[in-house]
Amino acid sequence: MIQRRSTVLVMGVACAAALSLGMAGASPASASSAGPSTHSGGAIGSAGVGPVTTGVRSVNYTFDVPPTTATCQAAAGISCYNPQQLRTAYDLAPLYAKGLNGKGRTIAIVDSFGSPTIKADLAQFDADFGLPDPPKFDIIQPAGAVPPFDATNPDHVGWAQETTLDIEWAHAIAPGANLLLVETPVAETEGTTGIPEIVKAENYVIDHGLADVISQSFGATEQTFPSKKSLLDLRGSFINAARHGVTVLASSGDAGPTDYQLDGENLYTFPVNSWPSSDPLVTSVGGTQLHLDAIGNRLAPDNVWNDTALLGGPAASGGGLSSVFSRPEYQDVVRRVVGNHRGTPDISMSAAVDGGVLVYTSFGGFRAGYHIFGGTSESSPLFSGVVAIAAQAAHHRLGLINPAVYELGAHRARGIVDVTAGDNTVTFDQAGSTYTVQGSAAVPGYDLATGWGTLDVAKFVPELADN
Repeated sequence: MIQRRSTVLVMGVACAAALSLGMAGASPASASSAGPSTHSGGAIGSAGVGPVTTGVRSVNYTFDVPPTTATCQAAAGISCYNPQQLRTAYDLAPLYAKGLNGKGRTIAIVDSFGSPTIKADLAQFDADFGLPDPPKFDIIQPAGAVPPFDATNPDHVGWAQETTLDIEWAHAIAPGANLLLVETPVAETEGTTGIPEIVKAENYVIDHGLADVISQSFGATEQTFPSKKSLLDLRGSFINAARHGVTVLASSGDAGPTDYQLDGENLYTFPVNSWPSSDPLVTSVGGTQLHLDAIGNRLAPDNVWNDTALLGGPAASGGGLSSVFSRPEYQDVVRRVVGNHRGTPDISMSAAVDGGVLVYTSFGGFRAGYHIFGGTSESSPLFSGVVAIAAQAAHHRLGLINPAVYELGAHRARGIVDVTAGDNTVTFDQAGSTYTVQGSAAVPGYDLATGWGTLDVAKFVPELADN
């Protein structure tokens, strides 16, 4: 089983039963594909929802035209959101009105293989939602040429899903930022596989001054590395990024407090964490569930993303304590929670499947049209857009932002919105037994489900830029 670690809501992998509700303009997605990433897992089907892959999460439904939230609720039984709804929810309009949209900054998205149709798909997405084209959109392969896209290869299809989610939604948040898609030739899975190529590619980007922020929607369980040294030896690009003032982000994971073993099939039955999210030089981005009306106003406060019951298997904001890294100095203010370990996540944004984002795809092996994607593979690119806007406001790169985020959180800055509902505990069946891995509940202040919480971006950007 190929492992993937993005969190898209396109539950790929040969689909189990898909809902067939006969909605105009909507149809079940084709049954072929899985999502990229280290969190990959087997099919986790449930009524009307396709199998889940940890990296990309989605419902098994395709819409020929962008659906409304009401259409998604009627067709698939869950909510879906468009760019304007998330822009409203995160209070981006005041920034756009001041010309703060990421202009002059570059977001690098790193994905294995990429997508053969990403430029055309972004253009369609932009046209349908009234978004401008990015000022510049480049694709590079600094670690070697990627293999030709194979629509029958679930790994290629899954990473194409991930790539599309990452690019479309980073752009939706920061439409004025340049985009740089960094494709690598080996799929990242568990353990070290695919990571040396990612390190090489990221170092190229950093050494050549090509990006201000790097978003990574993938990860590998710390316990799947041959040794701690083998993991630590792969930190070169993060050390390099810190020296060059480049901000690095990573998804916190999609299986709550657990994650996948080296086989990519079985989960650990006790709490674990994943890297690079757990790296002290990386900002770990967890997931929340938004409850929005048709224009993006909140109907209820955000809660921890946990779609485990909906999807029939672990599907929740990753978070917990690292077994490799000790508590960094910036987490001293939350030592009561993390003890002597690096804790994740640091901050959170939208990641739920029920409340997923709309993504347009047209590559082979997956029905063309709009799909509902979710997972922390969504939250990391969303936050990359926020960082790009903050870097524009500051007139310089922000580098490692974790010390600033923890200072803002500790001082109850207005731009950080506490999340105090929900938890990321997961229950699953494996090898004939049922397991529950206890996660963390959202509580006032910092916790291991959403970090400091989520954002009011109009307030957070100047706070981060000025810190």
